Amino acid sequence: MLRKKWLPLLVVLVFALSVVLSACSKPQETQPSEQPKQEQTTPTASVQDSDNWTKAKDPSKIPEASKSRTDTLIIGLHEPAGTFNPLFYETAYDNYVLSAIFDGLIEVDFDGTYIPGLAEKWDLDKDNNTVTFHIRKGVQFSDGTPLTAHDVEFTYYVLADPTYDGPIDLSPAGIVGFKEYQEGKADKIEGIKVLDDYTIQIQLEKLMGTSLSDLGIPVIPKHYYGKDFKKGNLDGVKALMQKPLGSGPYVFDKFVPGQEVRLVANENYWKGAPKIKNLIFKTTTDETAVQMLQAGETDYETSNITAKKDNVELLESLGFVDYALLPTNGYGYIAFNFYQPKFQDVRVRQALTYGLNRKAIVDAVYQGLAEVRNVPQSKVSWSYPPEDEINPYNYDPEKAKQLLEEAGWKLGPDGYRYKNGEKFTIHFLQSTPNPVNDALVPIAVENYKQLGIEFIAEPMEFNLIVEKIKKAKEKTFDMYFMAWGLTAEPDPYNIFHSKGSQNRNGYSNPKVDELIVKAREELDMNKRKELYHELYKVLNEDLPYIFMYQRHDLNAKNMRVVGFQISSFRDFTYSLYQAELLQY
Repeated sequence: MLRKKWLPLLVVLVFALSVVLSACSKPQETQPSEQPKQEQTTPTASVQDSDNWTKAKDPSKIPEASKSRTDTLIIGLHEPAGTFNPLFYETAYDNYVLSAIFDGLIEVDFDGTYIPGLAEKWDLDKDNNTVTFHIRKGVQFSDGTPLTAHDVEFTYYVLADPTYDGPIDLSPAGIVGFKEYQEGKADKIEGIKVLDDYTIQIQLEKLMGTSLSDLGIPVIPKHYYGKDFKKGNLDGVKALMQKPLGSGPYVFDKFVPGQEVRLVANENYWKGAPKIKNLIFKTTTDETAVQMLQAGETDYETSNITAKKDNVELLESLGFVDYALLPTNGYGYIAFNFYQPKFQDVRVRQALTYGLNRKAIVDAVYQGLAEVRNVPQSKVSWSYPPEDEINPYNYDPEKAKQLLEEAGWKLGPDGYRYKNGEKFTIHFLQSTPNPVNDALVPIAVENYKQLGIEFIAEPMEFNLIVEKIKKAKEKTFDMYFMAWGLTAEPDPYNIFHSKGSQNRNGYSNPKVDELIVKAREELDMNKRKELYHELYKVLNEDLPYIFMYQRHDLNAKNMRVVGFQISSFRDFTYSLYQAELLQY
């Protein structure tokens, strides 16, 4: 992003405001009572919102504070970490910002299919195992420098560097010479060839079903990030983390940690200069998001208004707020730290799943606008399996106790379970504020206490938890709750393969590895679907996570902001360049 992998986040159209004023000319001596009335029509835009928005009907309720902003759009966002490089970000919140600054080779359409981005077309050659990208001519970075195939090549080389430690993993793509370059056996990657300034060809060991997704990377400028670049040293690239430069619709201006990120319109943007001159991502929380929207301090809220009935009714009552409820392409989960020996036993993982009343948690948070899930996929995906083929893990504390007994965790006189002298204690990283954790923690404490397990929650800020997860091997925690935002490509290599770049918790299963690779390599869509169904059955039994739910995304915006065309696969960032502020 999220997102599992960064995908280009810009597509769109353009619109304009038309205000019609009608008046009759009169001599200066005409009395005030005889002056004509000035009439104003409802303002319109040349690009409308997608039809999945529920539209507000009372412009008189629009806050004056927002009306006074005629050239600035303020978007409420959970605090970003400040990792403003699309090759290195770790959170969806950083990625929202990055999507306004950078473009990728490919984009995602409303239905999750891939469409041209910086690459105006591509050729997939099964006979020769090549992918050839034809780069769009006339695209410039925000400093006016033309974007060419040499920038694409440079970006691939950063991702291939032996010291690269970001979330995008090119190794599974099977680029010829990639491994030799990483291992120091070659100075160049044999399979990456710039054919001319606007054509780049990638030679693969084997063309796969995931090849386009694997290679559809964001592009960073060589002339800017490559000044001090040399193999084995990415310090020069990382030094510019908070001075990003890309080809997207907006240009980075200022980052104030904990408060806001300021951007200005990129007048050189290849799809046309954005309609709105200034863009601000302002930090909000679950507690402040609606309040700030209501007061006119923000115009659009991305992720901090929980999709539940109470909030939907509240937004409707405001009169001026449009909202969209969309099934999330993602899922929530509780992760195990597999570096802790107790989680190596699948019976323990199954017991903790049976023994947690997941439905009570999900219903408490989302009030019917989310469903418990038992596989790492959402229903919007073509790969989602038939539910009668998977274990629903309905709440069953007696089954959980039986599994714990079988795993050797015996009740002691104090009511807690022990094995080899170790008390079964769960140290849970609790991101706060977080409405899911607010419901999850007290239920988990009670449910697990009934099983003889001590559950200790350690509240801390989200970005601190992300840093702790990176050091899972230090065994400072046992479990945590988070959510994955997925891409249109269902391949979970990065998350569940033993060598996955985002497999931070040490999960490993040879059968899972085998099925992931087979599904990646298969070109036939129906056969890929069968392989994913088999994979999900294995993951449903083996439980690398306690799978929690698929929810809805609740997007909310001031009705004066128009032009956001969104779906489960396309978030608001795709529409930023075409958005417009109407003047009521």
